[in-house]
Amino acid sequence: MPTRDRSRFSIESLALLWAARESGVIDALTTNAGTAEQVADEAGIDPRAARLTVDALESMGFIKRVGDEFEITNRALGFLAKRDVRSIGRLPNALDRFSLYAALPETMATGDAPPFPDDWARNRLGAHDATDEAVVRACVTSAVRANPRAERVLDFGGKSGVFAREFRARGYDVTFLDDGEMVEIVRPLLSRAGIDLVAGDVTNPPVSEFDLVFADDAFVGHDPDSAKRVVEAVYDALAPGGTAVFIDALSNRCSVATTTQRAVDALAYGRGECYDEEQVRKWVSDAGFERPTIRDIPGTDAQAIVCERAVH
Repeated sequence: MPTRDRSRFSIESLALLWAARESGVIDALTTNAGTAEQVADEAGIDPRAARLTVDALESMGFIKRVGDEFEITNRALGFLAKRDVRSIGRLPNALDRFSLYAALPETMATGDAPPFPDDWARNRLGAHDATDEAVVRACVTSAVRANPRAERVLDFGGKSGVFAREFRARGYDVTFLDDGEMVEIVRPLLSRAGIDLVAGDVTNPPVSEFDLVFADDAFVGHDPDSAKRVVEAVYDALAPGGTAVFIDALSNRCSVATTTQRAVDALAYGRGECYDEEQVRKWVSDAGFERPTIRDIPGTDAQAIVCERAVH
């Protein structure tokens, strides 16, 4: 995702942490086990593997020695705290994606992606919520500059609500739209912030008449037909004279690293891809939008696709 920060862990660290999670080492350390020997027994793994893994986890700061045993540190809270997405962070989602990447040879052979890991939705929201503040501010600034007179804002498919909170902090009347599962996860956080939450199908939004509709990672995970429906739905959610801002990375304007990540994610998830400027312009034109412009967002690898619903 263009607005999602890449993991700050090396491939070796991710491999170790993923193996620790999948083998039961993390579960053992967060329940009954306090030593490497106890981890080996609890997780049912080789004692040498348990010792090496525990030592690595200590050196990485996920556990610390207290007396003769190890205890989990705050750095490992993302493995435990799932209720508040702000406590999850980037790592659990990075490990989920690592799991899907490890299955790529089979996925490529069959064309069928494996089931998403447990806690996929919450971990995805945790990573989205951990988007760097500078990126959030830059994307929101690009949106509000597109329609300085806007008062009512719809965060379309808002995921964690990190962008909705930024709009609200700037004084806008903000509505958050996503599917029912996402809304229930983020409801406690966003309701306290004074944001209206609406659960519904984003391709058939139950709300309308907004001055500004903001869609972050607008086309991620969508095939062309689904992406086209998203654009049409955003058009329907706007008031005449309103402005849509689609945030995404376009394949002909972003870095090779982002394009590669999108390709890998599309393969791993079994859907979506990285689209180019020509394709997106066609979608917005077919939906009825006027005066589309595409602007690079400073400090990110993303673009803002800005277009208007005309007053007729």
